[in-house]
Amino acid sequence: MDKKVLMRGTHIIGEAAVRAGCRFYAGYPITPQNELAEYLAGAMARLNDGTFIQAESEVAAINMVIGASMAGARCMTSSSSPGISLKQEGISFLAAQELPSVIVNTMRGGPGLGNIAPAQGDYFQATRGGGHGDYRCIVLAPGGGQELADLTVKAFDYADYYRIPTMILGDGLMGQMMEPVVFSDPVNIKDLPSKTWILDGAKKRTPRLIASLLLDPYKEEAHNWKLQRKYDTISREVILSESWMTEDADLVVVAYGTAARIAKGAIKQVRENGFKVGLFRPITLWPFPESSIKALANSGIREYLVFEMSLGQMVDDVKISLAGAGNISFYGRPGGVVSTPDEIAYVIKNLFKKRHLR
Repeated sequence: MDKKVLMRGTHIIGEAAVRAGCRFYAGYPITPQNELAEYLAGAMARLNDGTFIQAESEVAAINMVIGASMAGARCMTSSSSPGISLKQEGISFLAAQELPSVIVNTMRGGPGLGNIAPAQGDYFQATRGGGHGDYRCIVLAPGGGQELADLTVKAFDYADYYRIPTMILGDGLMGQMMEPVVFSDPVNIKDLPSKTWILDGAKKRTPRLIASLLLDPYKEEAHNWKLQRKYDTISREVILSESWMTEDADLVVVAYGTAARIAKGAIKQVRENGFKVGLFRPITLWPFPESSIKALANSGIREYLVFEMSLGQMVDDVKISLAGAGNISFYGRPGGVVSTPDEIAYVIKNLFKKRHLR
């Protein structure tokens, strides 16, 4: 039997990253994700080939990741909301230069400096690129400790396979809670697929160039189309979601991350009172699992309640995906306020009454 280990969410990501072959981390302190950097400082020190750098700023950290990725390392940085904002130019460079990397955002209340409470106000930033230019990042939204471990490994694999920055989007609550997890065996760095494009010296080969400055507009356009073809491929191949208790549902709650855990508690509660409610949980936020939620609509489910720890951002993707095939309601609270299952249960019951579902 695999051994379960009780760990804090941020530590889970750190351990999973090392096991996935991450050998370079650069970051700058910000609450509530400091424990991740703290964990990796120790983990990298115990490796013969690991590098940990506490950079002088978030901007410096993301640029160090650019250099490490160019050299072929599996590399990562992490921060929380305003710190991720400072990294956006570098993330755009990573995308333009097709450099694999993993970025962890442990979201907190905002906008501005906000507070250190858990929130989900960074969805637009993560799924729409966030920085300048036409680009995307793969965005993964874990739902708990085990997924923090499993999706961290997937993040590195996706990043390398598609040559794209990949973001793990969590929040302060998920980062601080402790849950038992089972980790996969560590990868052997030598067994990872070779990277024929890296900059590792040109003594025995022709020189290579990695650049994003394309002053000829037609060359820039061609590069953009190349990136778009890759994004189209990812949209077909990287689709992760969970449908829970939707088989007989009259209403489906759509939520991700911590909000989905709260929604599950509410759904269990209202189910005991005879309300037929299910949950749809996107795990890939980009690409959004459009085909999966459409399948629910095609099965006859017409009522959807989007619940977010924000004023409403993912709700736009739900509307786009359903394209009029269902009635979409929204409930959310911003700024780091965490709703309770009782609160969401009350909202669900009122919606049933309003829609005359019982």
